[in-house]
Amino acid sequence: MRMGTYLNPGNSEFAEIRNGIYVDKTGLIGLINRTIGTKQKLTCISRPRRFGKSFTAQMLCAYYDKTCDSARLFEGLEITTAPTFCDTYEKHLNQYDVIYLDMTNIMGEAGKDRMISYIRRKLVEELVSTYPVLQADEESLSATLVRAAELAGNKFIMIMDEWDAPIRETPEIQKEYLAFLRSLFKGSGTTGRIFAAVYITGILPIKKDGSESAISDFWEYSMLDPGEFQPYVGFTEEDVKKLCAEHHLSFEEAKRWYDGYSFDVISSIYNPYSIMKAIVLRKFKSYWRMSSAADALADYIAGDYDGLFQAVLELLGGCEIPVDTDGFNNDVNSIKNRDDMLTLLIHLGYLAYDGDEGTVRIPNEEIRIEFSKSIREVKSGEAVMRLRESRQLIQDTVQMNTEAVAAQVEKIHAEMTDPMHYNNEQALRSVIKIAYYSYSEDYLKFEELPSGDGYADIVFFPRKASRKPVLVIELKWNKSAEGAIDQIKEKRYFEALQGYGGDILLVGISYDREAGGEKRKHTCVIERMLTAPA
Repeated sequence: MRMGTYLNPGNSEFAEIRNGIYVDKTGLIGLINRTIGTKQKLTCISRPRRFGKSFTAQMLCAYYDKTCDSARLFEGLEITTAPTFCDTYEKHLNQYDVIYLDMTNIMGEAGKDRMISYIRRKLVEELVSTYPVLQADEESLSATLVRAAELAGNKFIMIMDEWDAPIRETPEIQKEYLAFLRSLFKGSGTTGRIFAAVYITGILPIKKDGSESAISDFWEYSMLDPGEFQPYVGFTEEDVKKLCAEHHLSFEEAKRWYDGYSFDVISSIYNPYSIMKAIVLRKFKSYWRMSSAADALADYIAGDYDGLFQAVLELLGGCEIPVDTDGFNNDVNSIKNRDDMLTLLIHLGYLAYDGDEGTVRIPNEEIRIEFSKSIREVKSGEAVMRLRESRQLIQDTVQMNTEAVAAQVEKIHAEMTDPMHYNNEQALRSVIKIAYYSYSEDYLKFEELPSGDGYADIVFFPRKASRKPVLVIELKWNKSAEGAIDQIKEKRYFEALQGYGGDILLVGISYDREAGGEKRKHTCVIERMLTAPA
């Protein structure tokens, strides 16, 4: 039986993946095998760009496609060895006709106006070529698929990669496209006679139609709640430790650059694309700009939905902010408010979501750099002002202009802190992170850095190309800035900097809401150390 383009594409793509640096994610096959022939057979997985969606689709094609022998490709992998999966491995290996649709590729081939008719025509052509006795129904692809399944003696496995690309990129055909998907997957009529299992993957969860999903029979797993698919969202910490050891790279640096996505069972998930690029190029940096998603971030921020710009400043400062994800309709063209935009950024991979707390944060150094770049591209008056103020604050700190530092911190505290949470040290910590948000141009930031007899609140360590001094910042609420400096010295917070040969500034910043009869008084003291004591 010959291989086709959309019907039974074979295993050559997965063979190429196996020939390179490979991380075993075949356990996902076992999860899909459990759904075959059940009411849970329709699976929708949404992930950000560059998180291995296409690799997974090609792996599934190689495993299920009955026109090839893929046993060698899976030998020794998790699907063959894990007790929870291996019982289904041989039962389903290369046993099905596979329909594989890469929607991004199809849109390029067919054009948006002919996409649906193109899919119907190409699938019918390949079905008739595979089963010459098949009487094709030109009006109904579903009817043709039912007859083909009867001739084959088994149902189809269908795999759709980038299933949501038509919704994201060509909203004018959205209605027709969703109607096409409904004709294949909605309800138990022909769907149950055609498909043993369906796996669709994209960036966004399934489009909502009012309060309901447009294709309600799918079981969905997204960046908000990936369920049992958590280990397969990206690379786990164990995966990355192994890769770094094999290729003699720093695991600590890999973690700082690419970790930060977490779920209730798997606490550390890494961006696979960036990890692989870092290994091949042997350099840790942001590879996110190579994704087209990066181009839109500045536009999203510039929209300033309900104060999104201020939220981004808080995120850049290292704060976690609350988000309500329930109102998002899974559609980039129907953003209504800040919560919708933050939810979209979760699905795009720009933000990590804490489901227990209902908060988001910037996950890692790579994404923080992209936010910093994008916010500098925003041309609004507020964006320009905030960037200028933050740069000036860093300069004032380096020049030991304590009055200017205290005044700017006081300004940010007043403008960006909820009055209900104003009077505590945690609020002051958040204010400092927001005020210094442009630090990445010259510094790396470390929070609660273990050193001496405790933890330094915030340490800004200069990048290699920077000539600026180290900033060791200690914060106090209702205590003096001098007391903050004394604490740095007494608890030897600078011990983590032993061996550093440059200047070190000890920065004490305090907030006293009743100091000297003045409400909300901020003070700053800065002392210079030439080197860290041995």
